[in-house]
Amino acid sequence: MVRTRGKEFDAKAISHHYDLSNEFYESFLCENMAYTCAYYRTPDGGLSQAQRDKMDLVCRKLRLSPGEDYLDIGCGWGSLAIWAAKHYGVNATAFTLSREQAEYGQQWARREGVEDRCRIHHMDYRDFPRNHTFCKISAIGIIEHVGIANYPMFFSSVRERLREGGLFINHGITRNKFWKHTSQTDFLLKNVFPNGELDDITHMMDVMESQGWEILDVENLRLHYARTCRHWFERLEANAARIKELVGERKYRIYRVWLACSSASFYSGSLGLYQVLLQKHQISRRFDHPGTREDIYRFFLTPDEEPRDAGA
Repeated sequence: MVRTRGKEFDAKAISHHYDLSNEFYESFLCENMAYTCAYYRTPDGGLSQAQRDKMDLVCRKLRLSPGEDYLDIGCGWGSLAIWAAKHYGVNATAFTLSREQAEYGQQWARREGVEDRCRIHHMDYRDFPRNHTFCKISAIGIIEHVGIANYPMFFSSVRERLREGGLFINHGITRNKFWKHTSQTDFLLKNVFPNGELDDITHMMDVMESQGWEILDVENLRLHYARTCRHWFERLEANAARIKELVGERKYRIYRVWLACSSASFYSGSLGLYQVLLQKHQISRRFDHPGTREDIYRFFLTPDEEPRDAGA
């Protein structure tokens, strides 16, 4: 089902989901406040470390360097933008349609001492001046809310805001190519994500290429998201009494069903999670990094080590 919609619809849908309360999300997300797929480097890895490793993975795929202008579209509570500013030295700009998330992120950036190079805005990124461009851009968990009919506009708009030769990473949930609309879809649209719409990765990449992007790397993190949802479910259960106080029995049960079903869907393969690294192609300059993933993974720390700054 392909639907078109505008900024007002998107803003209402995001507010419906994310403005429940920050404390509600703190109760089942980890302290990183990352509401997207984590990256588990060990089979028994914990959620907190896996979310830090996910942020490092994104930053390294983008080859973030100190002083670069970096944009995070749909930043949530600002965890990735703050991480990139603190550990990679970038000048980060981030956008969310949720007022509660923006205020939370702004306060968090001040506590981390990066408010001078990490600006989190409550606004639609499409309203940001088009003459302000960036070296690197990320959209983590955003494509699910864009709408398939809006893909050409979305990928074109992102490309317009990226400098020549710049990198963009799109991290998002996909569906099996032979997926069909069911009552579960209706449940999700009514109770969880009113503007949720999933596509298969094949069509998504077709649209990317049609908008002038060069696809550099594609990685499926499906099983990582199965484990992430399982961890969220376990934390939801562990904090059930407090969550019911915050949002009520009905909302608690909705999230319980949604997280359990999501984990099962990722395990079964009906849902996928892809990171696609793209470049704003230009004939006069080639992508000059090594053609392997070794430079991405080389500097990963062991799970018991502290993160290092980019220049360390």
